[in-house]
Amino acid sequence: MKQSLPFGRINYLLFLAGCLLLVVGFFCASRGPHDGFVSLTLSPLILSLAYLVVIPAAILVRSKGD
Repeated sequence: MKQSLPFGRINYLLFLAGCLLLVVGFFCASRGPHDGFVSLTLSPLILSLAYLVVIPAAILVRSKGD
């Protein structure tokens, strides 16, 4: 019996991109004036994109061979 990994290369790349977006989002939240554009507007948008789009896509996307 040959067992394969549950996720393909694209899933791991998407998950890595999501993790990088999380790091960038939290970095943006911790920088600059706390009432500025980056920490109040850009950071939540980046974090929402990571948590609500990229990481779920990494879990749900299937490879074409399946």
